[in-house]
Amino acid sequence: MQRTVIIDALKSKAFNQPINVRGWVRSRRGNKNVSFIALNDGSTVKTIQIVADLTKFPEEQLKPVTTGSCISATGILVESQGAGQAVEIQLTDLQVYGTADPDQYPLQKKGLSVEYLRTIAHLRPRTNLFGAIFRIRHNMAMAIHTYFHQHGYFYFHTPLITASDCEGAGQMFQVTTKNLYNLKKTEDGKIDYSDDFFGKQTSLTVSGQLEGELGATALGRIYTFGPTFRAENSNTPRHLAEFWMIEPEIAFMDLTELMDLEEDFIKFCVKWALDNCRDDLEFLNQFVDKGLIARLESIINAEFVRLPYTEGIRILQEAIKNGHKFEFPCEWGDDLASEHERYLVEEHFKRPVIMTNYPKAIKAFYMKIDEKESGYNGKSGQTVQGTDVLFPQIGEIIGGSVREESYDKLMNEIEERNIPMKDMTWYLDTRKYGSCPHAGFGLGFERLMLFVTGMQNIRDVIPFPRTPKTAEF
Repeated sequence: MQRTVIIDALKSKAFNQPINVRGWVRSRRGNKNVSFIALNDGSTVKTIQIVADLTKFPEEQLKPVTTGSCISATGILVESQGAGQAVEIQLTDLQVYGTADPDQYPLQKKGLSVEYLRTIAHLRPRTNLFGAIFRIRHNMAMAIHTYFHQHGYFYFHTPLITASDCEGAGQMFQVTTKNLYNLKKTEDGKIDYSDDFFGKQTSLTVSGQLEGELGATALGRIYTFGPTFRAENSNTPRHLAEFWMIEPEIAFMDLTELMDLEEDFIKFCVKWALDNCRDDLEFLNQFVDKGLIARLESIINAEFVRLPYTEGIRILQEAIKNGHKFEFPCEWGDDLASEHERYLVEEHFKRPVIMTNYPKAIKAFYMKIDEKESGYNGKSGQTVQGTDVLFPQIGEIIGGSVREESYDKLMNEIEERNIPMKDMTWYLDTRKYGSCPHAGFGLGFERLMLFVTGMQNIRDVIPFPRTPKTAEF
């Protein structure tokens, strides 16, 4: 008989008709007359109740049906007699696909911590919590593709293996086929990559932005959505070594239009979650964060604040004068810490903030310099047309900028910062041949997932987290 997924079975009105469901047993309970099996197949956070009459299914036959076992259950769909579900299945035929020893199955106990579940990441998707998170993750990916497709963007695939360091921080994972125990060296003692697979030093990408800019200067509007890698030794709840990034790049876009795009895009994604993941969000709202749904709804209805960096520093320094204590300093020129960002969002404005016009010294070389914007002590040319979207709970969720389109100005920044560009002539060519104004942003997918799910640790919103000293599964 053809299988019906449980999310559809729970909505079905085909009462007194045969139905087949398959999945994993969440629990089995009962008395001397009847046994109740709660079955879940991953299509929803909810289970369907299967009722086994013990005169037809003796206890010996049901003995393998333990928590974690996988079964196929055929029966008659009926309206439920008990509270908590609209329908249930009166069992007529049972097949056990795989058993789970109750003395060894790790998910047997209730109330397991997320820290423990990380050690069994191969099994944690079967829990209600992680089933909900990963269904939402799928929906957020669909929201991203849908938004850009509907707005005329082209999905542009940028390389994962690269010879360029977009951020200039040098925190990149090297890619090589060389024998690490017998490295060939040059005369000056450096590693000789001439006999390596690509004939030069290569790494895993930290961003698809630079190649994305090439696409934008030909196709007009593109976006990337793929894995990126940072060899940053940060053991924090907000950092991963492997994570996913969404990076749109748009020709002929200015700073105001960029901020409009950032706000519209993030609101679309949040609304998509509310419209398409209601059951999972209600579960998370009940068991993870009781303010989750209200916070998501507030994002949709809020007008994001547009805040220049210099004004943000003034607000933070005023808060310090009034007795607020921060762990880190916040003088003009400092890169704001998460506590500063969250103060502005959660306490001062009480809504999302798009901070703009940062000091150029703390931002990337490719950001367009403000010629007119006043910086420190009213001087011009000290800030760039960069944007950070700051959200409650997590701080920065989006980082973007207008890109410098002038070849001479871009080269001046590259030379001042001593950035090696020997493998990036292709990037500079976009400023030599038909250069155009353009802008874009980067959104860490897992940061978005943290906000939408209410989870506190980024390791819990990706199936198999990669962090320092951790590469299991």
